[in-house]
Amino acid sequence: MAATKHLEGKVAIVTGGAGGMGSWASKTYAEQGARVVVADTGADVEGRMGVDPTRVNAVVEEITAAGGQAIPFIGDIAEMEVAEELMKTTLDTYGELDILVCAQGILRERMVFNMTEDDWDGVIKAHLKGCFTVTKLAAIIWRQQRETNGRIIYFTSDAGISGGPGQSNYSAAQAGKIGLMRSNARALSRYGVTSNCIAPLAATRMTDRGLGADPTESNSAAGGPRDPRNVAPLLVWLASDEGGVANGRIFGVSGHRISLYEEPVRERFLYSEEPLWDIDKVFELWPKTIGLQDYPMPEIEGIQREPAG
Repeated sequence: MAATKHLEGKVAIVTGGAGGMGSWASKTYAEQGARVVVADTGADVEGRMGVDPTRVNAVVEEITAAGGQAIPFIGDIAEMEVAEELMKTTLDTYGELDILVCAQGILRERMVFNMTEDDWDGVIKAHLKGCFTVTKLAAIIWRQQRETNGRIIYFTSDAGISGGPGQSNYSAAQAGKIGLMRSNARALSRYGVTSNCIAPLAATRMTDRGLGADPTESNSAAGGPRDPRNVAPLLVWLASDEGGVANGRIFGVSGHRISLYEEPVRERFLYSEEPLWDIDKVFELWPKTIGLQDYPMPEIEGIQREPAG
């Protein structure tokens, strides 16, 4: 049990709260004094087996057995009516909301030329729409309160930052979360709400299922650099009152290192004083300006992938 409870008295919703990363978020928040709503479908990593309360209830039972406070919520929060029921359950039970962590998601990998419409829609819905529904409803609550320390935390991925071969649906969804997070940061800061993303490198059932993964890695990760618990300190800090200084940023956790991503900047530019560009002029000036250097593909440190078949 933590010596200092940095989230004492706060109320947190963790979507995907029974998954590999979400379960640690749920348990850590409870250890830190928060009352937690563990929201999950309990489905498999591809999101195809329907709703199963077993894992969700197990996380809640573990929290309460350790002296924490938590309740389960079983359902697909990417459906707006389910998300509304989640918010109602949270307010009816705990009376308020302080923290929203979106850790839900599924994985359906194919090369883009083999990607089915169902695989695309399912991943975009689970990851991205699942963030929108609960964010909209949480924002309504916090806007009505006017003065709040609301915290929104999304889990994104290096696939959303640099792209993943064989993961066009997943990469698009993760990049979408970053855009949504930045929009939130600008729209909701006036109400005291912050919004940030975490891009973790940790071993979970999703990374076990991922491209080029060692299927035993999450089982052997305990205590090592890929242990999901290494993400816990950042999760707590971003959710705390002290973490309110960060807004609209992407943080990384890799092993025992916490990092802050540099924001996109204009690298080079070509400028014309004329009202409209002359196409031939662009071709003439390009080698002297933007084309002075090559265009390397950005890489994320430590990540290697093999394309899906």
